[in-house]
Amino acid sequence: MLAAERGAARNTLDAYRRDLGQADEIVGGLARASREDLSILPRAWAELAPATIARKISALRQFYAFMADEGLREDDPSSALPRPALRRPLPKILSHEEIEQLFARCEAEATADRPLALRQLALLELLYGSGLRATELVSLPVNAVPRDAPFLTVTGKGGQARMVPISQRAAKAIARWMAVRPPESRFLFPSGKAHLSRIRLYQILKELAVRTDLPPEKVSPHVLRHAFATHLLEGGADLRALQTLLGHADIATTQIYTHVDAARLVRLVNERHPLARARLSD
Repeated sequence: MLAAERGAARNTLDAYRRDLGQADEIVGGLARASREDLSILPRAWAELAPATIARKISALRQFYAFMADEGLREDDPSSALPRPALRRPLPKILSHEEIEQLFARCEAEATADRPLALRQLALLELLYGSGLRATELVSLPVNAVPRDAPFLTVTGKGGQARMVPISQRAAKAIARWMAVRPPESRFLFPSGKAHLSRIRLYQILKELAVRTDLPPEKVSPHVLRHAFATHLLEGGADLRALQTLLGHADIATTQIYTHVDAARLVRLVNERHPLARARLSD
């Protein structure tokens, strides 16, 4: 159902399968479990992070909603599970100076006789320059890169396609990579018989961070996506435009970046509000 009706991504399907399988082992069979059976799950999850627990509960609620819709159960035992109230954590970002350090190191390594360094530069340019998710980036087909238009065609969560602009810098980095890229693959970033894995992408960035003298825990594909969004907001980007660029279905997801950019908002009020100007003149 998740795959066919909702178009859920492979990572989402894997997460649901894992969460439901683990819960099934604990209660001894989810399909027939009672409220009392499910009530032991919070104790089994006591050592897990709140976000992980919330995800597991969400998977179970949707599982039992599916069973009810299909007429497989008349009751919903998931009401025995708590409803955790989560605060969305502020995203981690890199400063402008740290981004410049990463690019300086990456560009210094990107020479014509080092294809993997050219690939690394193209990956970095697309992560920070276009704000792509890790899965979106590594699975890009070659035909997503047009020859005469500054846009990528990206398939995001739920199979939703969107157009993402690429900068002139990124276009040049892609062109350099295309000149040395293995030609037989249909993927922009091939590896073996498929494409570069998300795990390998993480490793590439961690290794680059170490060579740049940055803490490797500070650098990841999602951190670069957060930096893309936050730095665009700092430059005056519109929140709705940012929602489109990031491929967020709900603008509430995009609004988290307004909290990250709080310092700029405070400065804006202090400098532009009429009463602030009146006090300064007094």
